[in-house]
Amino acid sequence: MKILIAEDDPVSCEVLATVLTQLGHDVDVTRDGDAAAAQLLSSEAPPLAILDWMMPGRTGPEVCAQVRASGQPRMPYLILLTARGGAENIAGGLKSGADDYIVKPFDPDELEARVGVGIRMLRMQTALADQVEELQAALRQVKQLRGLLPICAWCKKVRDDRNYWQQVETYISAHTDAQFTHSMCPDCFEKTLQEM
Repeated sequence: MKILIAEDDPVSCEVLATVLTQLGHDVDVTRDGDAAAAQLLSSEAPPLAILDWMMPGRTGPEVCAQVRASGQPRMPYLILLTARGGAENIAGGLKSGADDYIVKPFDPDELEARVGVGIRMLRMQTALADQVEELQAALRQVKQLRGLLPICAWCKKVRDDRNYWQQVETYISAHTDAQFTHSMCPDCFEKTLQEM
């Protein structure tokens, strides 16, 4: 998976990149928050990012907040990496829009586990989005008339898919969202008056 690292400390950045590369990930590195935000808001945004809290330009929480406010259809999974421990900082980081939080110095096994959680979440989100799209496409097809409609030239009934003949309004109501009200056209009204 492509992972963005936004870290201005060269040692932390090198360790992160090495561990993630050894795990088989494609790593892209940036050294400041502005560049990280630009990448995460682009059409080629990586699906997962590890952001340092304190870095030049925007901070990690500011990048998280900006990405969440963008309204992108598929949001990246954002992990904050910082020396700031404690419940207050963790809560603040998560409230800014981060999905997870790792305290420096990090343990490589913990990093692997947390990145694994992110990957599972991204896969579930993708599967759910695909299912929603399939359901919407199916719903559009269900409520749409397609092809030729066999209609009786005399009584104007329509033959359905099960080879039953029914009134046009019954068929259309079953296959679309259309609703019918009945009235009389001027020609039929005149014809009815003449027959009386």
